[in-house]
Amino acid sequence: MPLVKAAKLSPKIFHKDIAKIPTRNGFGEGLVLAGEADERVMVLCADLTESTRTEAFKRAFPDRFVQLGVSEQSLAAIAAGMALAGRIPFIASYACFSPGRNWEQIRTTACLQEVNVKIAGAHAGVSVGPDGATHQMLEDIALMRVLPNMIVLVPCDAIETRKAVLAAVQHEGPVYIRFAREKTPVFTTDKSPFAIGKAQILNTGSDVAIVACGPLVYEALLAAKELETHGVSAKVINCPSIKPLDEATLIAAAKQCGAVVTVEEAQAAGGLGGAMAELLGSNYPVPIERVGLEDTFGQSGTPDELLEHYKLTAPWIIKAAKRVIKRKLHLY
Repeated sequence: MPLVKAAKLSPKIFHKDIAKIPTRNGFGEGLVLAGEADERVMVLCADLTESTRTEAFKRAFPDRFVQLGVSEQSLAAIAAGMALAGRIPFIASYACFSPGRNWEQIRTTACLQEVNVKIAGAHAGVSVGPDGATHQMLEDIALMRVLPNMIVLVPCDAIETRKAVLAAVQHEGPVYIRFAREKTPVFTTDKSPFAIGKAQILNTGSDVAIVACGPLVYEALLAAKELETHGVSAKVINCPSIKPLDEATLIAAAKQCGAVVTVEEAQAAGGLGGAMAELLGSNYPVPIERVGLEDTFGQSGTPDELLEHYKLTAPWIIKAAKRVIKRKLHLY
C-alpha cells in the first residue's frame, strides 16, 4: 500500500528528525500575512500576546492591535462591534478562556448577529501539560460547533494553521480556530490543499478509515504505517474542518471501508467523534470507534505522558482500528 498519494506531505514525514513546531506559531505567521493582504484585519488579545503568538502582528501593525487585558467577555463583544464597523477582528486567548469564559458573548454578539469575528483558541487539549485540568480545554469543539453560523477549524500542523487563518479571513462570518501549545510534527507542505469544508485523504486504504484532526493526525499516520505491517489497509483522512464537515469525502470513505475510527485531542462526545457519529448515523451507518477523551477532565503531566495516559497515541489508534474491523466482520 503506497503511503500518501492524495495530498502533498513532507518527504521526511516519518524521519526521526522531522521538524516540530507549535501550531500556534503558524497562527502568528498567518496573522501577519493576513494583515499584509488586508488592512481591515485587526487583532485583539487578552493579556496573552506572547503565548498566543500575536506579538508578531503587534510589531508589524501596532495601530491595528488592541490589548484588552484579562477581559475575555469584552474581547468578544468589542470585536463584534469592530466587525459591524467593517473590520475583520481576530480575538486570541487560551481556549479555556475564549470560548471557555466568553461563550455567551460569542453566541450573542458574533453568531446571532452573524458578524465577521474570528476566534483563536490557543493551548487547547491535554498537551498543554503541567497547566492542568483548568487550562486543558477539551470541550471547545463541542461548544463551538453547536453554535449556528460558526465555522470550526482544527488544523493539524503549523503550516495548516497558517492556511486556516488566511481561509478564515476570506470567509464572511464567525470562525473558530483551535490550536495547541506544544511543538508537534510538521508534515504538510505549502502545496498541501486546505479549504473550509474540505477533508484531505493522506493515506489510501480500504479496511478502515481513520478520521483525525489537529496534531493527532500525525499519530493516525503512524498507526496506519504500523497497521500496514499487520496486513491492514488504513485510509487516513485529515479533517480540519469540523464544521462544516466534508460530508461527501467522509461518507465515501465509510462506504469503501465499512468501518471508521475518529481521533481527536478533545471530548469525543460532541467533538469530531460526535460529528462523525451524527453524519454516518443519518447517511450510512457503519461501526465506529472514537479515540478521544471520554467524559473526563485532564490533569497535570508532560504532554507525552498525558497523550499516552488518555490513550490518544498511535498504539491506541491501532487497537481501536482492530476493534472496529472485528465489529465490521461480525456484521457481514
